[in-house]
Amino acid sequence: MSGNQEPNHRAEQTVCPYCGVGCTIEHAGNGKATGTAGPVNTKGEVCPKGAAAFDVVDHEERLTEPLVREDGRFVTTSWETALARVAEGLGDVVDEHGPDAVEFFASSNCTNEENYVFQKTARLLGTNNVDNCARLCHSSTVAAMSERLGAGAMTNTLDDLAETDCLLVTGANPAEQHPVIFRSYFLPAIRDGATLIHVDPRETDTTDAADVHLDVRPGYDIQLLNSMATVVLEEGLVDESFVEARTAGYTDLTAHLDDVDVETGADAAGVDPETVREAARAYAEADRAAIVTGMGMSQHTCGTDNVHALLNLALLTGNVGRPGTGVNPLRGQNNVQGAGDVGALPNVLPGYQPVTDAEARQRVAEEWGVEPPSEPGLTETTATHRFGDEVRAAVVFGENPAVTEPNANAVRAGFDELDFCVVVDLFETATTDHADVVLPGSSWAEKAGTVTNTDRRVMRMRPNADLPGNARRDLDILTDLGGRLVGEPDAFDYDGPGAVFDELTRVCPPYAGMSYDGIGDGYQRWPFPAEAESGTDVLHAETFASGAETAPLLPVSPTPPADSVGEDELVLTTGRALQHFNSGALTRRSETLMRMRGEDVLEIHPDDAAFRGIEEGDTVVVENDRGSVRVSAAVTGAIQPGVVFCTFHYLDPLANALTGDALDPVAEIPEYKHSAVRVRKPAA
Repeated sequence: MSGNQEPNHRAEQTVCPYCGVGCTIEHAGNGKATGTAGPVNTKGEVCPKGAAAFDVVDHEERLTEPLVREDGRFVTTSWETALARVAEGLGDVVDEHGPDAVEFFASSNCTNEENYVFQKTARLLGTNNVDNCARLCHSSTVAAMSERLGAGAMTNTLDDLAETDCLLVTGANPAEQHPVIFRSYFLPAIRDGATLIHVDPRETDTTDAADVHLDVRPGYDIQLLNSMATVVLEEGLVDESFVEARTAGYTDLTAHLDDVDVETGADAAGVDPETVREAARAYAEADRAAIVTGMGMSQHTCGTDNVHALLNLALLTGNVGRPGTGVNPLRGQNNVQGAGDVGALPNVLPGYQPVTDAEARQRVAEEWGVEPPSEPGLTETTATHRFGDEVRAAVVFGENPAVTEPNANAVRAGFDELDFCVVVDLFETATTDHADVVLPGSSWAEKAGTVTNTDRRVMRMRPNADLPGNARRDLDILTDLGGRLVGEPDAFDYDGPGAVFDELTRVCPPYAGMSYDGIGDGYQRWPFPAEAESGTDVLHAETFASGAETAPLLPVSPTPPADSVGEDELVLTTGRALQHFNSGALTRRSETLMRMRGEDVLEIHPDDAAFRGIEEGDTVVVENDRGSVRVSAAVTGAIQPGVVFCTFHYLDPLANALTGDALDPVAEIPEYKHSAVRVRKPAA
């Protein structure tokens, strides 16, 4: 499966394939990447993952030939045979069960153009069953912000956040997970006097720079945030002119918060009441205060409500619509923002137009020649629960859901119940183990197109390497496959990614004024209306993106985590490490990053360790009814009592074997940050 030919490399500015910062990099020789002075990393900075990004491009395990399953094992075959097998396998499912029996897994690690073609294929086939891994990270953030403000993206820009007076960082560790943002934008603001408030159950590298640390108990953010809002009310820190002019529902919210006792809420959240008051004052008294939020806030069954509680704080204090303020989710993958923008979601068309909107469907039909379905499709989390039942086939593009979905053991069993599965990827993964056909695609270094970073900048990718062996560019695979599946090759006849982008601007209102050539070596930021000279930096300045002059203030009540914690159990929460990424399918194949990774550990508080007879470095079993893993113990006071932490990159099986599959009722995001587990030393 590996190629024998060394690909030709060249230096062309492109975008790093990892987090959503949008750093620009290029080939630097000797199989390495280097940062270039780009729109975001203006000094050419690059983190360890970006520097090692070429390690996987030339990896000997790269898939370079199409694979089909024969008698239970993969054999290589021609592209024509593989694509014909896909068209036949999916066609049989559609003929017997209808198009809604197919789930399309889009990729937030691939370009806007690829994801646009992918979601177009699903909809022309007759289903809205298309989703991407934003479902697993920030779908609850998007749901709350879209409902309240009209746009589920960063309200501000990285540039203006560097001028804030207060940073409230909730459920994120940007010092490790978005290091270029932290060093280049947040630290300068902190050195200029901005107060950093860090809300996280752990002490991390971000906490080291913080003035205030609220070590909240996982799953109890609403109690904390409602307590902070109550302090704002009690101490007269409300921005009354903003509330009167730009909000609705103030009376209902204040009546709700009248019943909130700060001490009781702080105690439930596991934090000191005086520290809560200190944080609330620092945020509300700042001239410009910005919220930066991450997956520690969103990945809960109450994730949408968590973000609603955050929005209440911002609106009460008038910290929306001005530079240095707002609510700003840090996105996880390099194009997780763009994958949603272009419509790789089950309930919206490109530009977040609801599939239920007849006028929006008609606008798209005028371009496509076919009107997309009117009923929202299945999210990927719900679809995996229905594998083998109403969902009979899966098309997986550049993702690894067999390990990234919650309750991973159950998901793998579900994959085995499918009638047909096709995967487009670079390597054999836990998901390709369940595939009938595997198509070898292109890495970040071999493709052109655009991606959209965490503060809404659309930037261009450029090839730095040739394809290995008989692999094909993802866009070519998807356009060929789209034409075969829907029987309309002309609908997918594009002269490269620029032509796809041109079509995208005609059906995606936030991108309407952009052009592929206009992006050039820089960027264009959405919303960029047609006929406008440029995009909009700060959202919600005079009216909200919803078109309304006011945004609602909403009472939010706490709900308990889905996993109840027994007497002998602890709460497992998970996160990333600087050197690695998600399931590790790419980074674990990087020799550079593996040398840096350190030991796999479970952080456990000294009191919890002593109670279980666990000492530093001991191998421990972490288990619940869903699965178990073995890992070394790191006994540390950096984690709250009653809580343990590990990354989800290394363990075999990964920690997602332990996470539950209960979902937020609005966003259908899983509760990755709160799993009840038992921790013990293995039997002798």
